[in-house]
Amino acid sequence: MTQRGPAEFTPPPECPVFEPSWEEFADPFAFINKIRPIAEKTGICKVRPPPDWQPPFACDVDRLHFTPRIQRLNELEAQTRVKLNFLDQIAKFWELQGCTLKIPHVEQKILDLYQLNKLVAEEGGFDLVCRERRWTKIAMTMGFAPGKAVGSHLRAHYERVLYPYHLFQSGTNLLCLQKASVDDVNDEDKEYKPHDLLQRQNIHVQPSDTSAPARRAKRMKTEVNTPFVSEGCENRPNLRRRMGSFVAKPEPGEHLTFVDLYVCLVCGKGNDEDRLLLCDGCDDSYHTFCLIPPLSDVPRGDWRCPKCLAQECSKPQEAFGFEQACRDYSLKSFGEMADSFKSDYFNMPVHMVPTELVEKEFWRLVGTVEEDVTVEYGADIASKEFGSGFPIKGGKFKVAPHDEKYLRCGWNLNNMAMMTPSVLTHVTADICGMTLPWLYVGMCFSSFCWHIEDHWSYSINYLHWGEPKTWYGAPGFAAEQLEAVMNKLAPELFESQPDLLHQLVTIMNPNTLMAHGVPIYRTNQCAGEFVITFPRSYHSGFNQGFNFAEAVNFCTVDWMPLGRQCVDHYRLLHRYCVFSHDEMVCNMAMKADSLDVVLASAVQKDMQLMNKDERELRDKVCKMGVVRCELFEYNLLADDERQCVKCRTTCYLSALTCPCRPGVQVCLHHAHDLCSCPVSNYTLNYRFTLDDLYPMMNAVRQRAESYDEWASRVTEFMEAKLDKKRNVTVFRVLLEESDEKSFPENDLLRQLRLVTQDAEKCSSVAQQLLNGKRQTRYRTGGGNSPNQLTVEEMRSFVRQLYNLPCCLTQAPLLKELLNSIEDFQQHSEKLLSDEVNADSVSEIESLLEEGSQFDVCLPELPLLRERLEQARWLAGVQQAENLVSNPCGLSLDSMRRLIDRGVGLTPHPSTERTMARLQELLTISEELEEKAQALLKARWGHSMLTQVDGVPAYLPNCLLLQDTVNRAKEWLQEAEDLQVGGQTPVLSSVSDMVLRAHAIPVRLEPLDQLEVLVSEVQAWKESAAKTFLIKNSHFTLLEVLCPRWEVGSSLKKMRKMKGECMSSGKKKLVKLDSMSDVERALSDSKDSASAMFTLAEVRLKELESLCALRAANESKLLPTADCASLKVCVCQKPPMGAMLQCELCRDAFHSVCVRRPSDPLDPEAWLCPLCLRSTKPSLAKIQTLLASLQRIRVRLPEGDALRYMIECTVSWQRRAREVIDSYDHSLTSQDCRGASPTQSHRTTGHKRKVEELMVEGLLLQVSVPETQQLYRLLLSGPPTTDTSHTEHPPYLTPKHSSPQREVRSVKLSEKKAKRRMNREEAEIRDRGMKPKSKKQRMGTEKRRERKAASVSASDVSQSEDSEEDMTQCPAENCLQPEGEEVYWVQCDCCNRWFHMICVGVSAELAAEEDYMCVTCSTTNTGRRK
Repeated sequence: MTQRGPAEFTPPPECPVFEPSWEEFADPFAFINKIRPIAEKTGICKVRPPPDWQPPFACDVDRLHFTPRIQRLNELEAQTRVKLNFLDQIAKFWELQGCTLKIPHVEQKILDLYQLNKLVAEEGGFDLVCRERRWTKIAMTMGFAPGKAVGSHLRAHYERVLYPYHLFQSGTNLLCLQKASVDDVNDEDKEYKPHDLLQRQNIHVQPSDTSAPARRAKRMKTEVNTPFVSEGCENRPNLRRRMGSFVAKPEPGEHLTFVDLYVCLVCGKGNDEDRLLLCDGCDDSYHTFCLIPPLSDVPRGDWRCPKCLAQECSKPQEAFGFEQACRDYSLKSFGEMADSFKSDYFNMPVHMVPTELVEKEFWRLVGTVEEDVTVEYGADIASKEFGSGFPIKGGKFKVAPHDEKYLRCGWNLNNMAMMTPSVLTHVTADICGMTLPWLYVGMCFSSFCWHIEDHWSYSINYLHWGEPKTWYGAPGFAAEQLEAVMNKLAPELFESQPDLLHQLVTIMNPNTLMAHGVPIYRTNQCAGEFVITFPRSYHSGFNQGFNFAEAVNFCTVDWMPLGRQCVDHYRLLHRYCVFSHDEMVCNMAMKADSLDVVLASAVQKDMQLMNKDERELRDKVCKMGVVRCELFEYNLLADDERQCVKCRTTCYLSALTCPCRPGVQVCLHHAHDLCSCPVSNYTLNYRFTLDDLYPMMNAVRQRAESYDEWASRVTEFMEAKLDKKRNVTVFRVLLEESDEKSFPENDLLRQLRLVTQDAEKCSSVAQQLLNGKRQTRYRTGGGNSPNQLTVEEMRSFVRQLYNLPCCLTQAPLLKELLNSIEDFQQHSEKLLSDEVNADSVSEIESLLEEGSQFDVCLPELPLLRERLEQARWLAGVQQAENLVSNPCGLSLDSMRRLIDRGVGLTPHPSTERTMARLQELLTISEELEEKAQALLKARWGHSMLTQVDGVPAYLPNCLLLQDTVNRAKEWLQEAEDLQVGGQTPVLSSVSDMVLRAHAIPVRLEPLDQLEVLVSEVQAWKESAAKTFLIKNSHFTLLEVLCPRWEVGSSLKKMRKMKGECMSSGKKKLVKLDSMSDVERALSDSKDSASAMFTLAEVRLKELESLCALRAANESKLLPTADCASLKVCVCQKPPMGAMLQCELCRDAFHSVCVRRPSDPLDPEAWLCPLCLRSTKPSLAKIQTLLASLQRIRVRLPEGDALRYMIECTVSWQRRAREVIDSYDHSLTSQDCRGASPTQSHRTTGHKRKVEELMVEGLLLQVSVPETQQLYRLLLSGPPTTDTSHTEHPPYLTPKHSSPQREVRSVKLSEKKAKRRMNREEAEIRDRGMKPKSKKQRMGTEKRRERKAASVSASDVSQSEDSEEDMTQCPAENCLQPEGEEVYWVQCDCCNRWFHMICVGVSAELAAEEDYMCVTCSTTNTGRRK
C-alpha cells in the first residue's frame, strides 16, 4: 500500500507570448528592449519567430556523444528531499544498532514519520505532549479522523521509533534506556530500506568487508522482520536508474589491546565469549544481553556501538549534486532510450501523451516519497566541442545558399552574445554557457531546477526540435521572496548548503510557491520557439520528451547596475564569479571613444561607484599598515588563479598577497583573512593606480556628457514637485532632442516616452470628459467592451493627473467637474433617501438630465431611473383614480396594466402599498366581473347590481349586465305592447325583435313564441314559393306576387307619379322605382289598407307600362317596318321562319328560340318566357295559403301581395263573368233578331272590353278558367260582315297579317289602354281618398258596394268572403247603431274605422282635431316612457 500523493497540480498562468513581424525580428536587441517592460513582470516570455524563419540543424549528430546526469525525481523537490534525509538518518540510526526500520501503518496509511516528528517538536517535545495529552490534536493535524484512538497509536509509534533517536540527538546515553526493541512491530508495517542519499553525499559509514549499503528502487518493501543485508555493487540490477557513489570503508583509527577485545565495556566481564559482540567501528566488546535493548542473536551485518554511532551520525553532510551516468550516449541511442521510457511509462505512443498529463504526473512524482523514478538529462553540453545547432561561419556544416542568411542572423545564438549591444563582447575570455552556447538533450521528466543565470544575466533558449519543454518563471523583483519561501520550507537544506539555489539541484512545486505569495508563470516551448529569461528571474522546468535545445546568455545596458549588485551578492555567498565585472568595465572605459552614449553613461556611473569603493578600500588597507604596492596585470591570469581565497571573487583592480602563501590572494574586502602574518608583510597588488582610473572615467564622462546633461534634465523634470512641474510640451521637446542627437534606446528614454504618452492620453481623456464626449477605454483582460469611468476611477484619474511628472491645463477643470459630480451624488442620495412621491417626477427628471451630461458611470443614475419609474407609476395610479380626468374610474385593463408595470419596478414600501391596494381592488373587481359574466352566460342577472355601486372601478361586465337588464325590460315591454295592442304585427318587426332578443343575454319568456311565429312564417313563405315559383326561376316570391313596377326590359323607367294622393295616414306616396322600394313601402305600411294602396299604385304602373309595351311591339311588326333592322325574340334578331306572338306583350318570337304550345290545336293564350313569371296556381290553392297566413297572425309583404292578388282576381272574375254573360246574351239576341248596325257596334265594343279583361287576366299570377273563356270568345266571336275583326289566330307571321288589321289593332289597343287608365284612376280615387273631415256617412248597401269595388281597410284576420265584417266597429263595447246613416271616424294611427257614438266623439270634434284610438294612445305612451 502506498500513501496518497499530493494534491493535483494546478498550472500557473501563462507568460506573455510575442510574435514579432519581420521588421521587428530583424534586430533582436531592439525587440527585446521593446518587450522588456511587459516581459520582465513575469520573468520569462516566449517568442515565436516568423513562420518562414527555419534555420537548418547544423549539429554534427554522429560526433555528438555525451554522458547524461542521473536525476531521481523525488530527490529534486526540496521538501521531499528533507523527508528522505530524515528517514535515511532514522534508518541509519537503527541500522547501526543492528535493527531494521519499519514504517508503521495508521488507518491503512503509511505514517509520515517526518511530519510526526516535526509536530511533536513544535508542540514542545514528547514529554510535554504526553503530559498535556496533545496526541489527539496532533492526529487531527495530520489528517486523521477524531474519535478512533489514533492519538494513542501515534504515541506508541513515536515512543518506539522516534523517541530513541530524539534522545540520541539530545546527547542522552542510550545504554541507560529501557525501551522495547524496534523490531517489536506488527506484521503490516513496511520495512524501510535506507535511501543512499547519505552515501552519495559522502557520509562515510564504515562498510563491511564484503559489501556496502545499496540504493533501493523501492524503499517500501513487503518483507517483514528481514535483517539488513548488504549487496555488492556487482549484484545491483538496472544500474542506470540506481547509480550511487560508493566509498570504501576507512580503516579504524585506533588499535585495541588483546584484553580489551574480550571484556564487555558494560559489565566489565569477559565471560560468555560467544555472546561478546565486537563493534565494526572501534572493535569494542559488548555482551548482546548487556545492550539496551538486548540482542537475541549476533547481527549478520555491520554493527556499531553507541560511541561509534554518535561519531558516524554527527559527521557533516556535503553538498548534494547529480551523479553522472556510467554510460556514454549518442544522440540516436539517447533518443531510443527516451522514447522507450516515455511510451512504457504512459503505455501509449509518445506523440499521443498530452502535455497536461505529463505535467501533472511530473509534479506528483517529485512530491512522493514512496515512488522512485530515475531519468537522465544531457545538460550543459559544450557546443564548441560538438558544434552548435545553428550554422556558424567556418563550421563543418555546409550551409545551402538560401540558408546563408542564418549565419549572420542576430537570433543565431552563436552571434547574439557577442553582438555590439551585448556588453559581454567586452569580456575577453570565451565563457562556455554564457558567451558560447550550451546544448541540452532531454527526455521525459528530465528537469532543470530553480535557478537564476550567472551574474543575473539574460538568457535565451531555442528548441531546435523534439517534444515541448515546460518552463516556470518568477519575475526578478520576486527573487528574494522565492528564496525566503524555499528557505522557510526546507531550512535543513540551506543550513548545510547556503548557495543551494545556485547549484541547480533543487526544485519546489510552483503551487507551493504561489500559495506563499510568489508570482509564478508558465509556458510550453515548442520546437522552433525561443524562451527569454530576464535578469534575476528564477526559472525551472522539465522536458515533455526527447528534444534538443540550445541556450546562451547575453547582457544589455540596463543589466549593468544589476551586474555589480550580483558581484556583491556572490561575495556574501562566497560564490565564484564567471568573469570579472571590474575588468569588463575597465575594458569598456579604455574604448570610450567607440561606445555609444547610453552605454558610456552606464559605464561612467558604474565606474564612478567602482572608483569610490576602490579608493575607500585602498585607504582602509593603507591604514591597516600595508606599505608595499606592486603593479600586477591580473588580466593575464586565469580566473581560477586570481580568486579571493575567502569569498572566491575574481580579483582584478587589486588584491593582497603574503609571501607565506604564494599563489594565494584575498580581495580588499577580506584583508584580515589572508594569513596570520603581520600586515606589514602584505603586498597590495593593483592593476591601475587611482590616478589611472580617474582619467579613464573622465573619458567616458566626456563621451556621455551630452547624454548625461539630457538625462539629468529628464530626471530633474520627472522628479519635480507639484509647484515645479513642467508642461507636457517640455517633455515633447526632450523627446525631440533625443531624436535629433540619436540617443540609443534606453530605460530613461523609454520612461520619458511612456510618461509623455501617458500625459497626452490623460490630456485627451480629460478633454473628452470636459467636452462631454464618451471616452472608450479597455480594461486589462476585459476584452474590447467600451466602459465609462466610474466616479472612483475619475477620482483616481484626477489623482493620476496631479501625480504625473508634468502638469496639464485640464487638471483643475477636471477637478471642478469632479466636484460637480460629487454635488450631484449628494443631491441624488438625499432624494433617494426620501419617500417616493408622485410629485417628485420633475425633480428626478432634472437630476437625470444633469447626470446624463457627465461622461462618468454614476451608480445613482440607474437608481434615479428606478425612482423615476416608481414616481411615474404612482402618478399614473393617481391620474387613473382621479374622477375629474377619468370619470369612468379605474378599468380592469388599467388596473392590470398598472400592476404589470408595478411588478417590474424596484420594490419600495410606497409602491408596495399601492400595489397591494390595486391588487385587492382588482381581485374584487374580477370576482364581480366573473359573477356578471356567469350571469350573462346564464341569461339572467338582477341580483348583483347593488354590489357594483360600492366598487370604485369601471366594470364593463357589470355595466353590460345593467345595460342588458335595461334592454331586456324595454324588449319585454315592446313584446307586451305587441301582444296587447289591437294591430297585427309585421314580420320585419317580429324578426327585428327576435334578433334583438338573441343579442340580449337574458332569458326572455316571449322569445320562444316569437321564434315559433317567425319559423311558421318562414315555413309559409317556403310553401308559397313552392306553389308559385317556376323551377330555377330567378324571380323572388315577392316579385311574382306583386304587380310589376316595370314591364319590358328594353323600356325606360316610367315617369314618376305626379300630384299628391291622400292616404288614410295623410302622407305623401313613396317613390316606387324598384322592387326594393315596393318591399320597403309594404314593410313600412302600418296596416293592410296602406299596403293595398301601395300595391294598387304599382298595379297602375304595371298597366301603363304594359299598354305602352304592347303598342310598341305591335307597331314594330307593321308591314311598313324594315324587317332587316327589326329586332325581335329573346335573341334580338330579325323575324324569320315560323314566329310566335305573346298574347300579353305582343312581341314576336322565333319558334326555335322559345318553347311552343304543347298542343297547337288547343286554343290557349301563349305567353313568352318574359311574361310567364309563375306556375299560376289555382285560386283555391292560394286561398288556402292566405287562410294559413291569417292563422299565423303576422303581416308580411308577401302576404299583403297575396291578399291583393286574391282581391284583384276575385274582382276580375266578377267582371269577367259579367262580360261573358253579357256576351252570351248578345249572341242569343243576334240569333233571334238578326244583325243590325247598332248591334254590330255593340258587339265590337264588347270584344274590346273582353280583350282588355283578357290582358288583365293574363297579368294575374292565378290560373282562372275565365281567362281561357275570354280568349275563346275573342277567337270565336259572332260572325259579322268584316271577318277580319273576329279572326284572331294564335300564330302570327308577317305573311299572314295585313296592314289594315295591324293599324286597327294598334288604334284599338291605344284606345283600350287609355280608357282602362282613366277607369283605374277613378277606382283609386274612389278607394283611397277619404273625406277631409274623417267622418263618412254611408249605408249598408253603399258599404257593400265599396267592398266589392276596393280593398277593405279592416284587419287581415277577416275572412275574404265575409262582407259583414266590414260593418263591425273595433271598439270594445260597440253599441251597434242601426239606421240608414251611421257616422264613422277613422284613427290617425292604425287607420281603423269606429262608430263615433261608440268612441264618444262628436261630429264637430272629429272635423276639427285628429283622432287616436285607445289602443294606439296606450302604445305611444309606453314608447315615450
